Amino acid sequence: MSYQAIHYRDRDGREPVNEVIDTLDEGCQDSIDWTIRLLNRLTDANPNLPYPHSSALKGDKYRAFRELRTACGGTLYRIIFRRSDRFFILLHILHKKTGEISEEDKKTALARWNDFKARMDGVPRRSPRAMGHDAP
Repeated sequence: MSYQAIHYRDRDGREPVNEVIDTLDEGCQDSIDWTIRLLNRLTDANPNLPYPHSSALKGDKYRAFRELRTACGGTLYRIIFRRSDRFFILLHILHKKTGEISEEDKKTALARWNDFKARMDGVPRRSPRAMGHDAP
């Protein structure tokens, strides 16, 4: 069975990762979309995207989070994501300028994850849905 990458959607209906990608030139969008599609190829038999395309975040609070790594020209991009059942939730995107992902960026991803889980686990679920436009 396969997995699917899905954009996180906030309480206002915005998809922060998708919004940033949409501001980039077409070549960069294609590069990032290609890397996201690598996640969609994963299966139970092949459940992990290896380095250099992905790596785990450092820190006990973030051990379930990973970064999806891509480059466009000389600019490095990272998308922080986390698995939820059969989905990879794309939580936060950043331009990589330093060796480590900042604590601030990690906290942004964690806050979005907590919001995602609270809304997905809520009874009843309320609109807008926590999974973005690309969800089944």
